[in-house]
Amino acid sequence: MDTSNLSRRRFLELVGAAGGSTAIYQTSRAMGLLQDTGPVAKLDLQGVGAAGKKIAVLGAGIAGLTVAYELERAGYEVTVLEASHRIGGRNMTLRHGDLIDEMGHNRVCNFDDDPDLYFNPGPARIPGHHKRILHYCKKLGIELQVKANFARHAYTHESGHFGGNPVRKSEYFADAQGFMSELLYKAVDKNRFDEPLSVEDRERMLLFAKRIGDLQPDGTYHGTARAGYESGGFIKPGTHKKTMDFSALLQSRHWESAFDNIHNPEWAEPLMEAVGGMDNISRGLARNVKSPILTNAQVQSIQNTETGVDVVYNHNGERKKLSADWCFNSIPTQFMVGIPNNFPKDYNEGFARVRPDNFFKIGLQMKERFWEREGIYGGITHTDQKINQIWYPSHGIHKQKGVVLSAYTFGAEQSAFFERMSPEDRIRYAGACGDKIHAGYSSYIEAGVSVPWGRMNHMMGCGVIWTPEAIEKYYKRMRAPEGRHYMIGDQISYHPTWQEGAFASAEYALLDFDKHVRAETAVSRKG
Repeated sequence: MDTSNLSRRRFLELVGAAGGSTAIYQTSRAMGLLQDTGPVAKLDLQGVGAAGKKIAVLGAGIAGLTVAYELERAGYEVTVLEASHRIGGRNMTLRHGDLIDEMGHNRVCNFDDDPDLYFNPGPARIPGHHKRILHYCKKLGIELQVKANFARHAYTHESGHFGGNPVRKSEYFADAQGFMSELLYKAVDKNRFDEPLSVEDRERMLLFAKRIGDLQPDGTYHGTARAGYESGGFIKPGTHKKTMDFSALLQSRHWESAFDNIHNPEWAEPLMEAVGGMDNISRGLARNVKSPILTNAQVQSIQNTETGVDVVYNHNGERKKLSADWCFNSIPTQFMVGIPNNFPKDYNEGFARVRPDNFFKIGLQMKERFWEREGIYGGITHTDQKINQIWYPSHGIHKQKGVVLSAYTFGAEQSAFFERMSPEDRIRYAGACGDKIHAGYSSYIEAGVSVPWGRMNHMMGCGVIWTPEAIEKYYKRMRAPEGRHYMIGDQISYHPTWQEGAFASAEYALLDFDKHVRAETAVSRKG
C-alpha cells in the first residue's frame, strides 16, 4: 500500500476498519452519526369521556396491538381485525404443531414438543438503543435474554477462497487487524500525512496501532493469541496459529460485509431476544388487550365518512361492517392497492409507490448441538453460498438438541431462489450447504421449517422499500391522517422491518390522534 499521501480522513477510515465494534458504536453516537430512535413519548392520552368513541384497528401486528393497548387504557371501545389465523404479523415464532401459512404449501411445524425448540422466522434481534420495544417489554413483564450476534469461534466461508474451507472469525479478524495495523504503524512512523502529526500525536498513534493489531515492538505483525492457539496456552506455552496470507485476505470478499455486520449499530452487542420466542412480545401486548381481536377477518372495503370510517370485512365466511369513529390501519401497502376505498388519488398513489421488501429463513432442528463441540455458543457463520448465514442459538446451552437458523436471505432476488423450491428441497439444499462448513451437518437434521415471506398468506413481503423519491413525495402524506384514517406499522417509518419502527409509527399516530381529539373537545366545549 502506498502510504506517501495518507490523509487524516483516510487514516480514520483505516482505524475504523481495524477498531472494535464498541469503539465505532460509541464514536458514531458521539459524532451524531448514529440515528437515535429518540426518547419514548409519554402517551398521556385524553380520556374518551361519557359519549364513547369506537376505534377500528386493522391488523394485529406490533403496531396494531400497541394502538389497541393504549387506546383501550384511555377508555376507547376498540375492535381489532386480523386477516390471518394468528396475531403478531411478522412477529412470529414457530413451535411444534404451528401452522406455516405459505401459499400452495400449507404445512405444520414438526419440531419436537419442547419449549426450547423454536424458531423466529421474523424479527429475532432487539438492539439496546431501540427504546420503545424495550419500554413495552419492561412495562408488560416480557422477559428478555442476551442474544449472541457475533461469535469469534463461528466461521466465515467462501467457496473460492482459503481452499473453500471455513475459517474461524477469530483468525480472520485478528490477522486482518494485525496487517492493517502494521500498515498504519508504518505510515505513522514515517509521518506520511497531508498535515504532519505532532510528536505527542505520533507517539500515541504508534501505541494505538500496536494495541489494535497486537504488533511486535518494531511495529510488525507476526500473529496473535487473539486468533486462538495452534496448541498449548494453558499447561504448556501457547503456540500462535500461523498467520493467513494478507493477499488472500484482501482477495476474499468477506470483509466487504463483515465489518458492517460487526459495526452496524442495529447489530451492536449486546443484542436481546424474548425468552421462549419473539412472539412473546405480541402475546404480551394481546394479553393486556381486553377488546375483541378477531382473527380470520379479511378487510374488503374502507370508506371514510363525514364522522368516521366504515370497514367491511369477511369474518369466517360472513360479510360484516364495522362503523368506527377512527381507524388505524397496518394492512401491508401492497394489499391496500387492491382494497376498495374512497381515499384521494395522491394517498392511493403512495400505496403503489412503496415497494414490498422480501426475506427468507430456514430453521432446522438438530439432534445434537454439534456446534458446541466446535466451541461455538451463539453468533453467526457467514458464507457466500445462497443460504448466506447460519445462526446458532444463544439459549439451551448444553442441552441435547437445538434449532439452527440455516438460511437467511435478503431481498426479492435472493429469496426467489428458495421460493421456487418445495419446502423439502429447501431443507435438503440448506443441509448440503451446511456440510461445506460443518462435517456431517446434514446428518444431524431431524426436522425443518422454511418461511418465504413473499409467499406467506396475508403478507406477501417483509417490510417495505422507500426510495428517496417516494419518501420525498409520499412519506409525510401517508404518515398524516386521511380523514379519520391513519396508516401505521413499520412500513410507515424510517425503520422498516424492525419492530422499533412499528412501535414508533404507533406512537406517532397516537400522539397526532390525541391532538385532534383535544382540538375537537375544545371546539365542542366552546359550542
